[in-house]
Amino acid sequence: MPPSTAPAPGWVPGASAAGAGPAPRFDPGPRYVQGTIEELGTPLAGVTFVVVDLETTGGSPRDSAITEIGAVKVRGGEVLGEFQTLVDPGREIPPYISVLTGITTTMVTAAPRIGSVLPAFLEFARGAVLVAHNAPFDLGFLKAACAENGIAWPAAASVDTAVLARRLLSRDEVPNCKLATLAPYFSATTDPCHRALADARATVDVLHGLFERLGPLGITSLEELTGLTRRIDPERRRKRHLVDDVPGGPGVYVFRGPKDEPLYVGTSNDLRSRVRSYFTSSEQRSRITEMVALSQRVEAIPCAHDLEAAVRELRLIAEQKPRYNRRSRFPERALWIRLTDEAFPRLSIVRRVRPGAGVFLGPFPDRRAADAAAAAIHESLPLRQCTPRLSVRVLGTACALFGMGRCGAPCTGAQTPEEYGEIAAVLRAAVAADPEALVAPLLARVDRLAADERFEDAAVLRDRIAVLVRAVRRRQRLESLAAVPQLVIARPDGSGGWHLSVIRRGRLVAAGGAPRGTSVRQTLAGLLSTAETPLAPDGELAATVDETELVLRWMEKPGTRLVEVDGTLACPVPGTGSYSAFLDQVDAGRREREPFADGRALGTRARPDRVSPAPRGAGGRVPPRLASPA
Repeated sequence: MPPSTAPAPGWVPGASAAGAGPAPRFDPGPRYVQGTIEELGTPLAGVTFVVVDLETTGGSPRDSAITEIGAVKVRGGEVLGEFQTLVDPGREIPPYISVLTGITTTMVTAAPRIGSVLPAFLEFARGAVLVAHNAPFDLGFLKAACAENGIAWPAAASVDTAVLARRLLSRDEVPNCKLATLAPYFSATTDPCHRALADARATVDVLHGLFERLGPLGITSLEELTGLTRRIDPERRRKRHLVDDVPGGPGVYVFRGPKDEPLYVGTSNDLRSRVRSYFTSSEQRSRITEMVALSQRVEAIPCAHDLEAAVRELRLIAEQKPRYNRRSRFPERALWIRLTDEAFPRLSIVRRVRPGAGVFLGPFPDRRAADAAAAAIHESLPLRQCTPRLSVRVLGTACALFGMGRCGAPCTGAQTPEEYGEIAAVLRAAVAADPEALVAPLLARVDRLAADERFEDAAVLRDRIAVLVRAVRRRQRLESLAAVPQLVIARPDGSGGWHLSVIRRGRLVAAGGAPRGTSVRQTLAGLLSTAETPLAPDGELAATVDETELVLRWMEKPGTRLVEVDGTLACPVPGTGSYSAFLDQVDAGRREREPFADGRALGTRARPDRVSPAPRGAGGRVPPRLASPA
């Protein structure tokens, strides 16, 4: 191949060699033109979106099926087409779903099955970006249906308008990011009504309303839109050096602020990996973003295993009360129902458990739960509800509860302390071992209410019974561990060794590990010699309720071994085991009442993240960046 005769770049044609003619002139070569914004990404005006909405028989694709698909194809603000069909779910549609959506079993009898509908829908959505309000729900059902019918799910980008609204709207504008709230805010032409096509049309208007918020923020391409929720503040990225001294393995981490005050306490089985995640785009919680902005250092506390880490986390949160922790900050605020210790005892809701001060039931997370359990007890037992302390010598007058048969009126002398004591003994026996005499009349009343078609009253009483039974179960489980002076439990560490924990009256007093090839007994002897000695009285819990329940859950994991037990570790008989099916039924009923509940935090923010200009890059391009609300 002959050598190329093309002139070298940068030299003009006809230039002579050095010393043989005039000096050569440098040619700058071809000029490069700065690309436009449209050339740097896929402009939103040219992207085809398919907004989809589903109606289903329930809230989970594991046990529910699709009953209707509605979709709208749009591009550049123009509707290109619509897709709508009913789907035969292959099962009866529950009545509460029919009331919610208006779709009955009769309506879908002649409809096609999902296996026949999916190819048509996927063809309709081919090459488009899928959009849904609460996308994990709708896309989760579609993906599950494709997997069940052997259809490959196409790789397609998706946009969740609920999450997008949370990033762009403030709490002053809308209280939450539900479709029923956003549709009137953006003046949607269609009201969402739990029918697939109508909800999809409303979502289209919401999507366009949100797009109007993107223009002033400099987001004009699909790549910028899909990356909006993944951008992180450069200030947060620059704080990654705080992870340098954090080790791996289980433990507790503490973010500390400018005055070395604790801001946030957390736990992980891999400290280094967990702390590093706070400085990446995976962390999107607004409170945590603000916390990281204030943090000056991260303190790591390595632990022997996950139980020790969880217990240390609870203790640190309760002791130091870091402002960015929400859970377990105030264990002293738990509520208990107390059966007072007097001649005519009554129920009292208190915050402290005092040994020898009567029977205690709980704890309850809030006042509503405590009131529900107390109401259930009063439904079953004619305990007095007046607050004064009664005397057998000074008699009073009966209240309205006596006329209603809800109280035996001990204040009038109609009941002796012994007769009244037999009623109170039913509650004592229920808390100690057998709740049958307390709960059986309540369940019978639920059946009578249901037979009389008073379903709302029956549901209220049923839920109160569930709260009461759970409280009794919780109390009995706690007391079973409080009665054990010392307990040693072990769990496999996954590498042939053992994780060891020493428990005394429900409190973790020592933790360690015996790696493979070492003596468990020698390791245990060292732990026992340095174990903490609880100060609580015998027979009472030496730890908070949350800590004792952590120990119980660790004990009940598969593979746990009891190494040593001092005293008796046993649950009362018959206990609440016979009510497990009832509690499961109540939980199932609650899921049926709210089958499509979105568990994500979709409340709007007081100050949503904003996109602000970053320094100009090469070529004058001004890339948007996410600015921290802190």
